[in-house]
Amino acid sequence: MYTFVQMPSLNVISWFDKNTVKHLRFPFSYHLMPVFLFALSQTTSVNWQQTIIAFVILHLLIYPSSNGYNSYQDKDETSIGGLKNPPKVTENLFYATLLLDIIGVLLSLLVSVYFSIFVLIYVFISRAYSYRKLRLKKYAVIGFLTVFLFQGAFTYLMVSSAVTTFSFENCFTTNNFICMAVASLFIGSVYPLTQIYQHKEDKKDGVTSISYKLGYTGTFIFSSIMFAGATALLFYYFDLKHQRIEMFLFFILMLPVVLRLLYWFNNVRKNIANANFENTMSMNLLASSCMNIYFLVLILNNNYSWF
Repeated sequence: MYTFVQMPSLNVISWFDKNTVKHLRFPFSYHLMPVFLFALSQTTSVNWQQTIIAFVILHLLIYPSSNGYNSYQDKDETSIGGLKNPPKVTENLFYATLLLDIIGVLLSLLVSVYFSIFVLIYVFISRAYSYRKLRLKKYAVIGFLTVFLFQGAFTYLMVSSAVTTFSFENCFTTNNFICMAVASLFIGSVYPLTQIYQHKEDKKDGVTSISYKLGYTGTFIFSSIMFAGATALLFYYFDLKHQRIEMFLFFILMLPVVLRLLYWFNNVRKNIANANFENTMSMNLLASSCMNIYFLVLILNNNYSWF
């Protein structure tokens, strides 16, 4: 007796139906942009053609694919990052994410072989984070470290390899190691806060998030420590380079983030209902926007010498 396996439609366009596109959460790539801009801002010799290609690959292919694959594995029905009311997940989402990853890795060869290898590693780690039989995200510490390292330090290295000519001598310098650490600490400060409204749903799905382990108050304290560590290390880095104006500008642009975080923390202490999707996304948008503006200013200064 033969068993027939239903094959996906070969009409690729049909994979990208309305629900699939929603789960890819393209706008959410905006929140992952600061690390890219940070790496670009610290590069003295930029290949702009490669930079644009790398930006498109990461923000329009690889990151959305990662979002979609996570949704496919989780079968999300409640609010997730960037999507308050996620639609039903279908098989189209799986095939769409697979296609985006394949295109992303192949296009990466236009930048360099090294960048393509880094992108491939990122894809594998991203899938291991969500894949049901591995599911790194279900472990509080392992899940946190996976995001901490690969969305932070590894992404900084990956972008650095794309925006300028890659060599181990150029990329593995003291300055780059400091910047990679800063990138990870910034990611580490935001990531637990993005989980704070999902404690119940995560536990129901067998996921013990770092935020759940820390609790509501602990999450804010931990994120604040991560942010303080990133700020101190960034100030040390700029001091080594005698760039004190950059330090002052960072303080000015990050002040709204700090004030908003303190305000939110105070509200959550009064009522944990304030640890909700709307407040999380609002906080995330403000932090990402301030970071993106800051690093864009540094990039423009590199080209126009404003200060």
